[in-house]
Amino acid sequence: MDDQITPFLERIKARERELAATAEQLRTQIDEHTTRLRELDEEMENLAVTRKTLLALPPTGPELAESRPVLPNHPAYQQILDSFADAAGPMRARDLCERLDLAIMPKNIESTRHKLKRLVSLGVLAEPEAGLFARHRPSSSAPPAHLTRADG
Repeated sequence: MDDQITPFLERIKARERELAATAEQLRTQIDEHTTRLRELDEEMENLAVTRKTLLALPPTGPELAESRPVLPNHPAYQQILDSFADAAGPMRARDLCERLDLAIMPKNIESTRHKLKRLVSLGVLAEPEAGLFARHRPSSSAPPAHLTRADG
């Protein structure tokens, strides 16, 4: 009976060695990925601190001499500025509606476009090409300290 079982036991032992080797490779990969993930998290945290520090700096140079735009006192404008603060680049009114979780309907897009145009006229945003809106300089989640609010 032992002669019949021996080949099976040898196959089981060989399979166990294969599985142990694969498991060890996976553990090594998990450790490498965990280390890399920790490094990426640290880098993202450093970038967030850097952004916060840069945005906290007071404006310099000719910006101080410029007239200070008055932002409309409406929460939608702050939401727009917040969206641009997190945006990787310029946006269209439709893109902004998506970021603000507004239904993609003509009335919402036109209302958003109107607000964007108003911010362009105030000098808060730029319109580098028709219908494409962007910040003039690095943005923050709040308007720069030199901007004031008014009803409107």
